[in-house]
Formats: sequence, structure tokens, C-alpha cells
Amino acid sequence: MQLPPLPQSAIVIAAQADDWRAAVTLAGEALARSGAARPGYSAEMIRMIEEHGPYVVIAPGLALAHARPGPEVLADGLSIVTLATPVNFGHPYNDPVSVVLGLAVTSSSEHLHAVAAVANVFNDSTAITDLASAGSAERVQEIMRGGAMEDRASDPATPAPSEPASEDLV
Repeated sequence: MQLPPLPQSAIVIAAQADDWRAAVTLAGEALARSGAARPGYSAEMIRMIEEHGPYVVIAPGLALAHARPGPEVLADGLSIVTLATPVNFGHPYNDPVSVVLGLAVTSSSEHLHAVAAVANVFNDSTAITDLASAGSAERVQEIMRGGAMEDRASDPATPAPSEPASEDLV
């Protein structure tokens, strides 16, 4: 399983957002900037959360904002927004959120593959905090490729992370 494309244009570091809607809008704008979605995709993601609740908050500090495939999606893509100040989505256990991923997929069948690929990144228990503290788009891309685990693997003094089951993350 491969992650959807994550170009640097789809990464926003230390963004300011007043609330979860603003944070999701930033993720949607990043998807639009990368060419994966039209500007209206942000509104679709917000509508899904308003209709279904904060189900997108998939782990402590992490939201995976997305909407159904449709005319607002132009290509498969991923965006990542790290927040200078975390925001609440209303999730009973996983708020506040400091990292918002935006996901756009062109087909329903690709949706499950994309979510599974994203979940695999977060088998590394430090990935969320590593993303939240990343200082550059390059570092975010490295973490998403598994760079956090690779960094620790090259340092014998650093213990290997525990790996939660992927179903705990989705």
C-alpha cells in the first residue's frame, strides 16, 4: 500500500487556526494548492464532520479529514497541517488536535487503501509528535515515509517504539 502523493505544496507548518473548521479549511486549501482537489473540497470535509461528528480524530492529537469522492476531487492526494496551537474537534478522548491530515481520493475503492496506508505510518507511536514538531515540509515528508522509525533504527541507544494495532488508529 502506498500513500497518496504528498508534495511540499500540500504541507503547512505551525499554522494558526481558531477552531477545527479553520484547521480543516487549511488542509483543504493545501489539497487544492497541490492540484488534488478544488477549493470547495474544504466545505465537503467540514460538512462530513458536521453530519457525522468528530470521527476524523483517529488518534490523540491527529485528525484525518476527508470527504467522499466527487466532483471536488481532481486526483488522489494528501495534505498535512501542523497547528501552532492545537484545536478541539469535540472528540471525547483524542482532543486536542495538533496535526490535521487532509485526504482526497478519486474512487471509493481507493479510500480504504489510502486510509490503511496512512494508518501504517502511525504504527510508529512517535509519528504524531514528530509531525507536530517538524520544522520543515521536507521533515514532514520524511516522517510520512517512515523517517521517524529510520532515525531511531540508526541510533542504537534509542529503543524501538511499541506498535499499536492499526485498528486502534482508524
